[in-house]
Amino acid sequence: MTGRVAIATLGCKVNQFDTADMAEQFRAAGWELVPFNAQADLYLINSCTVTGRSDAETRRMVRRARRMNPAARVVATGCCAQVQPAMLAALPELDQVLGNEEKRSIVAAIADGVNRVSDLTTLTEAGPLRLTSHLEHTRAFLQVQNGCENGCSYCIVPAARGPNRSVPPEEVIAAVQRLTAGGYREVVLTGIHLGAYGADLHPPTGLTALVERLLVDTALPRLRLGSIEPNEVTGTLLDRFVSSDRLCPHLHIPLQSGCDTVLERMGRRYSADSYHRLLEDVAARLPDAFIAADLIAGFPGESEAEFEATLLLLKRLPLADLHVFPYSRRPGTPAADLAGQLPSPLITNRAELMRRIGAEKRTAFQRRFIGRTVSALGIRYDPRDRTITGLTPNYLEVRYPAGTELLNQEVRVQVTASEKGVLLGRRTV
Repeated sequence: MTGRVAIATLGCKVNQFDTADMAEQFRAAGWELVPFNAQADLYLINSCTVTGRSDAETRRMVRRARRMNPAARVVATGCCAQVQPAMLAALPELDQVLGNEEKRSIVAAIADGVNRVSDLTTLTEAGPLRLTSHLEHTRAFLQVQNGCENGCSYCIVPAARGPNRSVPPEEVIAAVQRLTAGGYREVVLTGIHLGAYGADLHPPTGLTALVERLLVDTALPRLRLGSIEPNEVTGTLLDRFVSSDRLCPHLHIPLQSGCDTVLERMGRRYSADSYHRLLEDVAARLPDAFIAADLIAGFPGESEAEFEATLLLLKRLPLADLHVFPYSRRPGTPAADLAGQLPSPLITNRAELMRRIGAEKRTAFQRRFIGRTVSALGIRYDPRDRTITGLTPNYLEVRYPAGTELLNQEVRVQVTASEKGVLLGRRTV
């Protein structure tokens, strides 16, 4: 069975990695990859289930695929398929449901034609890293860890991804070497719980040790890290950020709430004060670092005073961006059964107030670079105005006049202005 396959990816960067890996499997089997809005013989939805809204989006994409080609085969995989296979299997528009582990042999699993969702709780290994390319030919996401055992009260991910499993360092190094040889200028290390990397290996290792190995054993120009929990951003890891200009000064450190009582109900393992002290330390040691945080608005039982404590902390933190998620009741999680579930309009309002703070911080951070010269890696070309949008090591986009020959090339750009969330500039000699 071959033909035209279209893949829709919902959710996190780990799912993006999974999609890239599945795309390679399809290509190797003789399939032609086409955009999801094109006519295809097979539509594959790589689903997310982090919130109830994510499940709804998965169902919407299934129905959209069926409308685009009533004769096509429509298959769902990913986290929603893993956690709620019966719900998806009941959709008349869907032909097949496959779990997360089935992604590793996706072509064969689809050819079998039966629903299959493996029990992830028995898994002890992450599996081999096979990826040699990515959907972009500038930056690649490399999944080095899977699973999570944190047990946050609002999160279904442990059920969707299983226990902590890490890829051995030698395999990661080999994968980065392949990507570098293939022309990639930046690799982003991702994982469901990236900071737990290596704890399950024999002998045990850690994320900092992996970073050190990659900086020594590969010629990769840029290494970027995905999200890291606050209690896993160690002084030794920060030392590596300070000492290496190849390790991008960009940290995504989830906060979720700025109030200790809410953090306790969430099952988080740090305090608002310890988070504040950590970010002050990061900002002092890496003044130009782009620091982003995740926030959940309207967690069950969140009082007005608790919410105000979060807003006050956010205003004081040296953040460059906020990713705000309105709380969505997720069946199967402890938080779904907590008392004090808040009304949707109140949750929406609180999320909007947080996003306003995030927008102000993002704008202020960007404007700090007007008049300065930055390094930009060309990632997109716009033929309308003959400009390239480049990405700086600290995760800012900057647009500058250039031709396509400077795509995937790193150049120096003097920043002259900031417009609609993008820096503007001109190349310097």
